Amino acid sequence: MASHNYFIYITTNPKKTTLYIGMTNDLVRRLEEHASNAGNPSTFAGLYQCNNLVFYERFKDVDHAIEREKEVKKWSRAKKEKLISSFNSEWRFLNEDVQE
Repeated sequence: MASHNYFIYITTNPKKTTLYIGMTNDLVRRLEEHASNAGNPSTFAGLYQCNNLVFYERFKDVDHAIEREKEVKKWSRAKKEKLISSFNSEWRFLNEDVQE
């Protein structure tokens, strides 16, 4: 049986003032989509320039990824910031780290 990967991720804008939480089965492709939508007012991530990856988690089961995405989306900004900092203390933009 093939192994599947699903990701929840958090992107932010260049000034790190807005957070976007999403879920995908292809993180590289999804980041490319965010980059190509930068400035597009018809999408939240595009409107707020949220195309800089600061956090991600990998899951083998799609249902677990969906549950986790819903859970994190409900959190306060402070709790999301704590999660990001525990994974990426300097809030570096990780886009290049996950490129193929």
